Amino acid sequence: MTSSPSHDLPDPRLPDLDAIREAAAMIEGQVVRTPLLAAPKLSQLVGTDVFVKYENMQVTNSFKDRGALVRMLRLTEEERAQGVIAMSAGNHAQAVAYHASRLGIPATIVMPETTPFVKVQSTQSRGAKVVLKGETLADSQIECERLKAEHGYTLIHPYDDPDVIRGQGTIGLEMLEDEPDLDTLVVPIGGGGLISGISIATKALKPDISIVGAEAALYPSMWGILRGETPICGGNTLAEGIAVKNIGELTSMVVRALVDDVLLVDEPSLERAVNAYLMLQKTMAEGAGAAGLAAVMMAPERFAGRKVGLVLCGGNIDARILASIMVRELARTERIVAIRVVIHDRPGVLAELAAVIGRLSGNILEVSHHRLLLNVPAKGTSVDFTIETRDAAHAAEIVAGIEALGFSVTRLDVAESHF
Repeated sequence: MTSSPSHDLPDPRLPDLDAIREAAAMIEGQVVRTPLLAAPKLSQLVGTDVFVKYENMQVTNSFKDRGALVRMLRLTEEERAQGVIAMSAGNHAQAVAYHASRLGIPATIVMPETTPFVKVQSTQSRGAKVVLKGETLADSQIECERLKAEHGYTLIHPYDDPDVIRGQGTIGLEMLEDEPDLDTLVVPIGGGGLISGISIATKALKPDISIVGAEAALYPSMWGILRGETPICGGNTLAEGIAVKNIGELTSMVVRALVDDVLLVDEPSLERAVNAYLMLQKTMAEGAGAAGLAAVMMAPERFAGRKVGLVLCGGNIDARILASIMVRELARTERIVAIRVVIHDRPGVLAELAAVIGRLSGNILEVSHHRLLLNVPAKGTSVDFTIETRDAAHAAEIVAGIEALGFSVTRLDVAESHF
């Protein structure tokens, strides 16, 4: 693709298209040239033409490999010998540790004391020294700055660095190289390094392309910047990888200049998007990685008739969280339902109920009795069933079948069952 006249960048420190192309040449063969693939099932789900860029296929399962590597390749010999430092509780830590080890550069990663052990161990296993300090990433940043000054380390910033930005911009080059007709890109936003690099590259190549950011509703930092507001950030989000309160100086300038819109995605939409990637695309997405799809799922009319490129920017999700998301989505679509039936405590009643459920093709996953509840008659008992069904209509059919026997049925939240 030939380049079009570039947009004016708001700061001379920011990389231009040529700098991003140079970064692509620097990292060629050292990071995965991830595929951009059509996603017919997702297209059917959201009603528009969808393509997915699979950055979860990087060695560290995240796009962070690109920017971290570009920054470290730019170090002087003296800086390499002295070592690098970063603060991170997630994907940036993995990327810095991995590529520093490959390049023979000593790396120190400062992580909050609350970081799950599996992430600490993973970072250590990639050759980095891990320092646990503080309850939050902001506390870790203070320790990071102290160690940097004390030891003369070079900071590898997770997003607000020209080299990191241009490294992430190589994703945009690849997307338009593979699918030049893309007219809309939906990119997750945390600190803004990813969307900044992609915006600079793609707007230079195709000025009329639409760049839309997807930000966690609990952390609407960049959304607020675009609207001149100071939003309140905080809360436990599935998209912890983009849960950033303090966005970058450089990245905020790029977003103001080049990004067309930022959409906020709520927690249920993030869960549904993670589940959709797993069930429809058979690929793993963490909450942040699924934010772009979540935005399209929340506002399909916004993207109708467009050719949309999604950046699946990371796939590092805890297996327990993923299992919970899958069960919750089954409950949302009523493919798993929980019900409570109050019955007479006499032989054969439970068998009658099970027979009805079986006759109507329900699959009983769990049964539990409650004889001591005060809202149950002394000669009665309540029985809770967790049942697998085809869909909401099938669930309603099973409930109607039980009620036809003269029993009262109460719907429960699946979380109230032991399933």
